[in-house]
Amino acid sequence: MPVIAVAAALGASLSWAVGALVAHRPASLLGPFEMARVQLIAASVLLMAIVTLRGTWQSVDWSHWPSYVFASVIGVAVANVAMFACMRRGGPRRTQLLMAMNAPIAAVVGYALLGETLSGAKLFGAVVAFCGMILAIVFGGSSNHRFETIRGSLWALIALGLIAAASNAIGLVLLKPALLDGTDPLALNALRTLGGSLTISLVALWPAAAFAPQVSATPGLLLHTLMPAVLGFIIAVSLQLYALRALDAGVAVVLSSAAPVMLLPMIWAITGERPLLPAWLGASLALAGTGLILMG
Repeated sequence: MPVIAVAAALGASLSWAVGALVAHRPASLLGPFEMARVQLIAASVLLMAIVTLRGTWQSVDWSHWPSYVFASVIGVAVANVAMFACMRRGGPRRTQLLMAMNAPIAAVVGYALLGETLSGAKLFGAVVAFCGMILAIVFGGSSNHRFETIRGSLWALIALGLIAAASNAIGLVLLKPALLDGTDPLALNALRTLGGSLTISLVALWPAAAFAPQVSATPGLLLHTLMPAVLGFIIAVSLQLYALRALDAGVAVVLSSAAPVMLLPMIWAITGERPLLPAWLGASLALAGTGLILMG
């Protein structure tokens, strides 16, 4: 298994983890729709500039344009609005737990659409890693901190997280054929992000209260909003697409869904409350599962 691809997937997890912590406050203030709109527009402009400077637009295989459209609308616009709505209701830790469900979903979709199969060792490693992530996140927080406060219905929180995870997984898997045909991951990321920003900007023209900003964006809040956009939409997604090109879809998404485990020491540092023993056991299982995947 390509070590660089595995490192890219784990790097994506780290970027998602840091980005989730940074994004919690602006998502709570701006609201999920405005948060996603501002981030997608900024990220698409930066990505297009990067790809233009690198001169890799010509690598795009336009025969896959239906996948680009679907990935933009469902995998970017819908997934990110749902993710920020989930984060606003339940905080970064619970959101990343629910987003980790994109791993089994991606494995199923990869099998159904791309005919991918997993060896016994890789499948077992993926299951162990996923179970470790569940343990780490379920027992990893304190109900007294603002990151842990649940706003509104728990079932709505779960539904939004699962919608985000499924949309993200399907959108990523549909892009793999284009990657295998030579499309540059950064160029592909720029296309999907641009498509997502156009989609959400068109929807924003509808004068509905649900699409209106919750507060006026100050320069400080805007900067706070753009930081996780760079970490998530530019760095994390580009690394994830690179890993997806070299690895089976299920394996790539499992490795790039380790953000819940990485959040443990970060939240400990912020809250000053040490996660419980099962959380560390879960983190150990996630690392062991990653090792099995590498050896499979």
